[in-house]
Amino acid sequence: MLAMMAMPSGPAAAQFFLQHHVYTGEPVTGEEPGIAQILPGATPEERRAGLIWTMRSALNVAALQCQFEPMLLTVGNYNAALLDHKDELKTAWDTLGKYFARTAKTKRDGQMALDSYGTKTYSSFATVASQYGFCRTAGSIGRDVLFAPRGSFGDIAVARMRELRNSLVPYGEQRFSRYINAVPVSLPRLDPVCWSKKGEWVVKKCGAIAWGPAAAQIASAN
Repeated sequence: MLAMMAMPSGPAAAQFFLQHHVYTGEPVTGEEPGIAQILPGATPEERRAGLIWTMRSALNVAALQCQFEPMLLTVGNYNAALLDHKDELKTAWDTLGKYFARTAKTKRDGQMALDSYGTKTYSSFATVASQYGFCRTAGSIGRDVLFAPRGSFGDIAVARMRELRNSLVPYGEQRFSRYINAVPVSLPRLDPVCWSKKGEWVVKKCGAIAWGPAAAQIASAN
């Protein structure tokens, strides 16, 4: 009973470290380097569509890569987001299609550019070294998208895309140092000449022992 009373009342969340790195960042427009693929000559509406599709792609990647931690709910939240925000997502994709059709020389070139855009966007979220950070951040964003009003998917992309990109940089435990202090260790000579038949160190033949507890005992005795 006491254990049940001590449990937190908030929703369960994956906890990979005692203290996680803070990835939060400023809102974006889609023009910043490293946030989304740059769309030369794009209108504000087209850049926003790029942000929306980039966020959708990231959540899709998270649904595939983060299933090792079911508490993140990346699969369920992603599927629910596709259903709940389908109109906004479709509008974003159609807007991108019109952008590439407008900027390409031919219809075929525009379709190829759109396909390449989608592939590059997905692959830009491939992560191994920072899987914990990315998955935890994507899980948090997916939860926000799930409870966001319809038509506000783009607002979340603007507010949290930089945070999601930041999460691709690997960080570990922040509460304690990740560095290990090296302690020099020496070993005694193991050749038989240094040991008596009783297993005692022979000082006359090999000098004073300078290893482990035995050395400390000899020093204190002297």
